[in-house]
Amino acid sequence: MSGPSGAASLRRLDEADAVAMQRLEAACFPLPWSEEQCRAALGQRAFLAYGLFRDEALLGYIALYRAADELEVLNLAVLPAARRQGMGERLLRAALQEARKTGSNKALLEVRTGNAPAIALYEKCGFVRAGRRPRYYADTGEDALIYQCDLTPQD
Repeated sequence: MSGPSGAASLRRLDEADAVAMQRLEAACFPLPWSEEQCRAALGQRAFLAYGLFRDEALLGYIALYRAADELEVLNLAVLPAARRQGMGERLLRAALQEARKTGSNKALLEVRTGNAPAIALYEKCGFVRAGRRPRYYADTGEDALIYQCDLTPQD
């Protein structure tokens, strides 16, 4: 899972990673999850999270919720100082690959209308716009765009 010296290694997060996950949340989001929320989520069977680590430092993570044959991307976060290095794409592609292996047929997510870098990443990874949620984000009243990705095998 790790690459050359200095490369980030990918692994599934567990409850012991709640503090690191919360610190990353706080560095990336205006309404971050608390440590308690991170720990509770990591303890749920339907919740999955994968992180990229360099040494012991969590550089980025993706949080997912699996229900039936669908996967919902809850959060994708990369430390501001580690952005634009392909970590978000690596996390997203790894999550989608794992979802396909475990029988998910579709992935869904919401993204702020003003988050152009995230929208570009999602579209690059095969997501297409499927709708809009007006005034979805409580902190700004910003709309959310709904994106979905077909995970069924293509012949």
